[in-house]
Amino acid sequence: MILPLANRRDKRTQVIWGIRDFELRFGHKPEGMWLPETAVDIETLEIVAENGIQFTILAPSQGRRFRPIDAGEWQDVSGGKIDPTMAYRLTLPSGRSMSLFFYDGPISRAVAFEGLLNDGESFANRVVGAFSEDRDWPQIVHVATDGESYGHHHRNGDMALAYALDYIESHNLARLTNYGEYLEMHPPTHEVEIFENTSWSCFHGIERWRMDCGCNAGADPAWNQAWRGPLRDALDWLRDTLAPAFQIAAASLVNRPWAARNDYIDVVLAGSAESIERFLSQHAARNFCEADKIRLLKLMELQRHTMLMYTSCGWFFDELSGIETVQVLQYAGRAVQLAQELFGGSIESQFLERVQSARSNITEHVDGRHIYEKWVKPAILDLTKVAAHYAISSVFDEYPQISSVFSYDVVQEDYQVSQAGRAKLTVGRARFTSRVTLESRKMSFGVLYMGDHNLNCGITDCEGEENCGSFAAELSEAFSRADFPESIRLMDRHFGVSTYSLTSLFRDAQRKVTDLILEPTIAEAKSAYGQIYEHHAVLIRFLQGSGIPIPRPLRAAAEFVLNERIRQALQKAPLDFQSIDALLEETRLAGATLEVTSLEFALRKSIEQVADRLLNDPENGELFRDLQTGVMLVDTMPFEVNLRSVQDICYKIMQNVYPAYQRMLDEGDERARQWVENIRRLAENLWITVA
Repeated sequence: MILPLANRRDKRTQVIWGIRDFELRFGHKPEGMWLPETAVDIETLEIVAENGIQFTILAPSQGRRFRPIDAGEWQDVSGGKIDPTMAYRLTLPSGRSMSLFFYDGPISRAVAFEGLLNDGESFANRVVGAFSEDRDWPQIVHVATDGESYGHHHRNGDMALAYALDYIESHNLARLTNYGEYLEMHPPTHEVEIFENTSWSCFHGIERWRMDCGCNAGADPAWNQAWRGPLRDALDWLRDTLAPAFQIAAASLVNRPWAARNDYIDVVLAGSAESIERFLSQHAARNFCEADKIRLLKLMELQRHTMLMYTSCGWFFDELSGIETVQVLQYAGRAVQLAQELFGGSIESQFLERVQSARSNITEHVDGRHIYEKWVKPAILDLTKVAAHYAISSVFDEYPQISSVFSYDVVQEDYQVSQAGRAKLTVGRARFTSRVTLESRKMSFGVLYMGDHNLNCGITDCEGEENCGSFAAELSEAFSRADFPESIRLMDRHFGVSTYSLTSLFRDAQRKVTDLILEPTIAEAKSAYGQIYEHHAVLIRFLQGSGIPIPRPLRAAAEFVLNERIRQALQKAPLDFQSIDALLEETRLAGATLEVTSLEFALRKSIEQVADRLLNDPENGELFRDLQTGVMLVDTMPFEVNLRSVQDICYKIMQNVYPAYQRMLDEGDERARQWVENIRRLAENLWITVA
């Protein structure tokens, strides 16, 4: 959430939630707080200071002017000219103060965008080079970048960072510290003023999150970001419309609705029944029935999602239909769903009227309303959809009597299966309960599966067990006669319009079930490709060797078969160096293109599995040989393989096991010699220096 664009109440809750999260993870109160995108205004800093936070970090461009504390003339440092090697004090209107650090802009840019992470020693020297003998105060040199810089944006960036820190410390080039320790030892001697409503990632302040300011990710120069304003306006309207309704509804349940919202983070973080009970006992204004608990938890979830929908990346990028912005709309969709369950009314249609003003750059996606109806509305869950997922997936993967489906608990009360050839019928009854809101319903279900993707599922509330039982008996009887039309009519009569198909499965399960359904089809296709390739392999090699274009069907068969064979060989333990080499040569002769991504993954995972086993059994000589074979095989492959995890495992063995064996060898135990030689050879092949 971009805090300067939030209202005061949301700012306070976000700060409190951040502090509670830190306390849970680290066991003590935080001294500092990172503001999202370093977006800052005085009201935010007042709230941060009010909650005991001592410092934050800003971009150098956010400093306006500074001077020695209580003396001297103000000096202008706009344009990023502020010295980043000291802490500054900002005096707030309330009389409180905050310490501010301004990170080193040039080094931070070099880390993020200029390849400084390509070499750890260069990184270390660049940091140390920022110190100056011309300064007469204890200097702090520090950078601020996205965490993704260290590995995601720059491969092995975290290793470069680790090397740089070790290099600085081992060569006594500087003393490693943190902001809290530096502040304690060197309190600010200068005070500062800042530019409000600014950030580190928008040249125009914070406009990137509310208008078409020109800041974007460069996806398409013809696109605009005029959608940002209407999107924020629609979400602001939704928040401000729901807040009074929340306050009135929550006031009948708790003494202080907004204080309860602040404390709800304890439930979110713990995610347990015990945390819910603690929350209720702390805030309930009276004795609660089950319906009261559900209503209060829905109200809290409503508020949580009206804050989640302001996640900053929803505006950061270029297009309204991007995954980040769709996710923001999904948060809004959940808030709308809860609001309609709690308050009734037509808030969804009113919201869609407003979000329709946000126009997509892509013609087929039209606007915010179209995107909401295409991607958000179908993804909105309720207990009935959870029951449909459970019922359909149970056809392919049997559930125990008590199970979980994501954040829902399921208690199966009855489950019957009938089968006739490829056709399958399941009829059952279960109770579905949300662990988040405690909402619970008993529902009956029936699934008629007739092979491939042909499936019909019905769900209904189960008011009486007798009714459910009689329907199950009647449906099973029709199915036993293989009277599928009658079975479908019975399901339609019992479930009405509440029917579902494979597309009703949650996405991961949908893929898993589809893979199961496709297994025989894929096997048939593999067999056909294999026959084509075997019958024409010699011809394919002749054409390739003669420089004659290979017909597309033959090339497709060769590439499919050979890549599949190589993949299988790379997944087989132990790795067979000669057979893999022969397959690679056959691929070269056939002129087939290697599927590098999938083959690299297969080989990497095979080697990592051996390395994991060796970590747990470091005395196993056979595992040493297998791992050595895998590592040596990598050098012969016509593509690069990422052995980062294997290097980490080898390093752990060197740190934890190697010293004991080296001592044994030094003491004359010849049995340790082979082990030491094995690990040193392995480390050398993995480019790990052995001291």
